[in-house]
Amino acid sequence: MAIPTRYREAVAARCEGHFVATIDRDPCLLLYPLPDWEEVERRLMRLPANKPAVRAFQRRMVGHAVEMEMDSHGRILISKELRDIAGLDRQAMLIGQGNKFELWDEGRWNQWMDESSNGIAELPEELESIQL
Repeated sequence: MAIPTRYREAVAARCEGHFVATIDRDPCLLLYPLPDWEEVERRLMRLPANKPAVRAFQRRMVGHAVEMEMDSHGRILISKELRDIAGLDRQAMLIGQGNKFELWDEGRWNQWMDESSNGIAELPEELESIQL
């Protein structure tokens, strides 16, 4: 997988090409620049571990986190284990999400887009107040 050229300079400035990939609740991977992941990990590990749902979430996110480095061509090697969990096959979609990227199998992304397009008409209250 390669980081698009337009993002490479910003990524290099932010994290010198060091990323962390982990799994998400959706069938995709999350790619964080290392400094952003370190903050996410700190917040996750401060949550009350005596709650089973919190422990399960911590195990998923932190337990599957893998550090990786972007090469000089902007490529990142994703482990087979993470590719299998996310169902990544041949074609992938890299979706920018603020401080992170989502990495989707193209077929799963297209399916998710088709299925979720109906829900966009019914925005949650938190989104109704934002002027886009």
